[in-house]
Amino acid sequence: MPLTALVLSCTLKKSPAESSATLIGQEFLDALRDHDVIGELLRVVDHDVKFGVTTDEGDGDAWPRIREKMLGADILVIATPIWLGQPSSVAKMVLERLDAELGETDDEGRMSTYNKVAAVAVVGNEDGAHHVTAELLQALNDTGFSIAANGSTYWVGEAMKATDYQDLDPKPAKTVSTTQTAAANSAHLARLLSSQGYPPAST
Repeated sequence: MPLTALVLSCTLKKSPAESSATLIGQEFLDALRDHDVIGELLRVVDHDVKFGVTTDEGDGDAWPRIREKMLGADILVIATPIWLGQPSSVAKMVLERLDAELGETDDEGRMSTYNKVAAVAVVGNEDGAHHVTAELLQALNDTGFSIAANGSTYWVGEAMKATDYQDLDPKPAKTVSTTQTAAANSAHLARLLSSQGYPPAST
């Protein structure tokens, strides 16, 4: 069976608006395909995800359907823009919803997200890529995901300028190679975990 991935674009822009975060998320997914990983990209703002910290906030909450896709995938990628040096509000909402996984366990007492890999892709035309990456990776690891070596990629343009990642042609070689490395390492770790996962939780 091929490995699977879910990319959550945390852009503030609804489809079909162009989005640099969605673009780099798609590029990450394309790079994963080079390692026999199939999957899909989903813009969170296109769905009625409620604020909260449970697996289902009711009243038409779209998160349970997204969560089902996440739990069915081997790799989760969060792609976010930088706003005021921070992850987007959508990315933070996703992290808040992932907080519920702290209380969800499998038959062996492990968190439901164990044996899954997470990665991060960040874009912006201001400083903050390392800070945003650190916030996201820490939260993803706290909620049970494993992080591969060099499990992130980013691009930031010159501060206070109007150039976005989607405006670049060709794309910067360093960002392209970093995305390819993050995808390769994430696929490698996911394949290892799919064949030999973590031990049961200690009692």
